[in-house]
Amino acid sequence: MQREEKQLETSLETLIVQISDIKNSLVGFIYKLENEFERLTWPSVLDNFALLSGQLNTLNKVLKNEKTPLLKNQVIIPLLLTPDRDEEIMRLTEGRVPVFSHEVVPDHLRTKPDPEVEEQEKQLSAEAARITPEAAQKQVQSMNKMCSNLLEKLIKEDRDSDVGSLRQNKQTYNPADTNALVAAVAFGKGLSNRRPPGAGGPMGPGQTGAGGMLQGGTGMQQVSMSLPPNQQQHMPGVQMAQAGQQGKMPSSIKTNIKSASMHPYQR
Repeated sequence: MQREEKQLETSLETLIVQISDIKNSLVGFIYKLENEFERLTWPSVLDNFALLSGQLNTLNKVLKNEKTPLLKNQVIIPLLLTPDRDEEIMRLTEGRVPVFSHEVVPDHLRTKPDPEVEEQEKQLSAEAARITPEAAQKQVQSMNKMCSNLLEKLIKEDRDSDVGSLRQNKQTYNPADTNALVAAVAFGKGLSNRRPPGAGGPMGPGQTGAGGMLQGGTGMQQVSMSLPPNQQQHMPGVQMAQAGQQGKMPSSIKTNIKSASMHPYQR
């Protein structure tokens, strides 16, 4: 008897330690959910669930250990019931049970569920016993099929959402090229300052070079041609050069060539 009592006390102490650890983990997790829910991340929630799952598995191993006596064979009998406040019970229950009276004893020493819950459990057990193995297998297959279809839909929606986010975030232009193009159009940044072939030295604004390019003007090219006097009157669209220009001969003619046979760049 002494050996069994000692073994029971040792098992109870181990169970009390394991249950205390589970209680502390639950209290910490509930505190995070109530007060730190804004900063709480899903990986942290999964870590808390993993911790609780490990502690419950350890408790089950202790209960199933061969050295642990069968607690269901033990009977707890209240030796004293009083409506007065009991400080020792307050300390053991951390302030949850102030008195050990006839009102609280049925709840704290109950070894069976409520009568309503017990009746529902019996009904479910009876319905499960009436199902044949073939019907049960069909229901299991139907449930697995529903779960598989639901999983496929969730995976497809997740994939579609990822593709949609990639399409929205994909850049269809190069910002550097766009900024360079805008700067070139608006401010002339990056444009070449080279003169066309045949141009002479540096010219002032409004002066024409040897190749007939109007420097500083609108960028329209004019061709200078020297024709005999007897052909000048037969050329349509010919404009005589102003005689008042300095450094230019009166015979110089500026005209816009419209005929393809008279290309100004023929060699």
